[in-house]
Amino acid sequence: MRVLVVTSTYPTPSRPGLGGFVRDQVDALREIDGLELELFTYEPGAARNYLRAARDLRRAHGRHSYDLVHAHYGLSGWVARALGRRAPLVVTFHGTDLRHAVVGPLSRILARGIDLPAPVSASLARDPAGGLRGAGKTRGAAILPCGVNLDRFGPRDRRDARGRLGIDPSGRYLLFPADPARPEKRHDRARGLAAAAGAELLTYAGAPPERIPDLINAANAVIATSEREGFGLAPLEALACDVPIVSTDVGIAPVALRGVAGTLSAAYDARTWLDALRPHLDAADPRIDGRRRASLFGRNRMADRVFEAYRDVTRGTVSG
Repeated sequence: MRVLVVTSTYPTPSRPGLGGFVRDQVDALREIDGLELELFTYEPGAARNYLRAARDLRRAHGRHSYDLVHAHYGLSGWVARALGRRAPLVVTFHGTDLRHAVVGPLSRILARGIDLPAPVSASLARDPAGGLRGAGKTRGAAILPCGVNLDRFGPRDRRDARGRLGIDPSGRYLLFPADPARPEKRHDRARGLAAAAGAELLTYAGAPPERIPDLINAANAVIATSEREGFGLAPLEALACDVPIVSTDVGIAPVALRGVAGTLSAAYDARTWLDALRPHLDAADPRIDGRRRASLFGRNRMADRVFEAYRDVTRGTVSG
């Protein structure tokens, strides 16, 4: 099977942290026997960037034959339409593309006319603010998340991780697993929580991708305070490192954290969250048994699901 992936969300030399989850899925798909995968990436931005991308896509791939085209994010789905309708089109919707005031309506229009809309979580598919009810030409939607990279995220010695980061080996640290500039991640909640707990708050701001596993392992606990998530890899990455995680009950967190001792998935409440965090902040090296749960959502396992969806689409057997 020959597949073309189209996306504007992919690491570049100038933006190495952009779309690592898409790259992880592409890499995992390339390991599957019987699947030949090609990649077309472009720079996001103003409307002219997408028009230019559509033109470049036609020039680069318009004469080639594919069994299926897979786009990540709604606007990339529209770019992929530049190839016409010669191959089935699958579009993975990651959340922001469905909830954005302008891009959201365009994404939902696209979803009604493609072969397989693929939101990254069931909650996203059902979201009344931007879900995909009635999407898909005939077959409905499939849930196709990217998954966590278990090769990259795993337990590391906490003292060593702190040494590499140049922080106090005996300090009390909480990690806000996002860029504080993203308002939906609610850095304000994390900042207030850390102050109340007497802990220093670490964040991903300015951190290169290779430093992220050290940041997770250096923390006493990860606090994912987001008000919304399409899927949300942060809880899974913490689980993969056996690091305690407290998360709002959005995206995959309620499913991923259910029954895992030392974790919490609940609506944000400072008192409840502080009670959950104190044992981890008081421990010298707090750990949880999380990696086994994270493995259920590993990138290779999720890539197998994507490949099965490809096969179903090309056979015309996908059901909602």
